Amino acid sequence: MSEAEDNTLHWYAARVKYRTEEKIKIFLQQRDHEIKCFIPFKKVLIERLGKRIYKEKPVIPCLVFVYADYHTALSLPTEIGLSMTYIRNLDTKQIQRIPDKQMQDFMFVLDLSEKGSFMLTDNLKKGDRVRVIKGVFSGVEGELVRIKGHKRVVIKLEGVCSLATTYIPMEFLERIG
Repeated sequence: MSEAEDNTLHWYAARVKYRTEEKIKIFLQQRDHEIKCFIPFKKVLIERLGKRIYKEKPVIPCLVFVYADYHTALSLPTEIGLSMTYIRNLDTKQIQRIPDKQMQDFMFVLDLSEKGSFMLTDNLKKGDRVRVIKGVFSGVEGELVRIKGHKRVVIKLEGVCSLATTYIPMEFLERIG
């Protein structure tokens, strides 16, 4: 069965025009179909004309994540009437699917606020595939990397972006794969 005939729901990432993320989110939330979107927003303090206000801004500007079947995903730009260009796999030239586990971990880590730091021991190496087994990041899987001198777990959405956790004690990690 070709991807076009597949009715299975998958996560896809699309580039959109600047400041259209909110319009796309509202449109997708109003649809009756089984379609989800993920567009992380953060509150940013802005000062205008001497007044300080909080405004919601996308965490990753010009990027939206859509959970739909292949055919629905392709028809969305026309339905919405806004520019959406799906990120493609460089090898296959097909629209890049994001595995559910990677997307769940990505959403989970983005939803957590950055708190605290921990001292680390060195019983795992940079580049190891790891799973967090304790703490607020429990269940998250990714690659162990060193950022600013500290070890962190990085969740990679192939061809889209990567996201690093805050510091995690080595006792909270196990090697996988």
